[in-house]
Amino acid sequence: MIELLVELVLVVLVLAGSGFALIAAIGVWRLPDSLMRMHASSKAGTLGGSLLFFAVAIGLGEFDPAVRALAGVAFLLFTTPIASHLIARATYLLGVPRDPSQVRDDLEGRYDLAARVCQAPPEAARAATSAASGGERPSTGAGGGAA
Repeated sequence: MIELLVELVLVVLVLAGSGFALIAAIGVWRLPDSLMRMHASSKAGTLGGSLLFFAVAIGLGEFDPAVRALAGVAFLLFTTPIASHLIARATYLLGVPRDPSQVRDDLEGRYDLAARVCQAPPEAARAATSAASGGERPSTGAGGGAA
């Protein structure tokens, strides 16, 4: 009875992992620009690969392969977000054309390429300064405020 349950769990994990890998492949093939493709491949690929690694860990039923499979999951979870962030940053800095449906560029005018520094938006900078000082600070900007 327990063997049947283990096999059922393995089938579900393998089918789910393969399904997410298929979704990632379709996203890379069908999405219009590099940022969307990177998003599809990193999110669905990580989840699909992790599910397949879990299936291997459960299916082999031995300690050593299970530890290696779990190390593979940890490797995917730690490296994929960093790699996708670096790919997205390089894509943005190189000026790779984006899909016209992306109407807003949050980094426009705020990223200094020479210094490699991104300035916070005015609202976030004001809130961070207020929180760091321990309270509300009088506004000296054009919005009016305490004099």
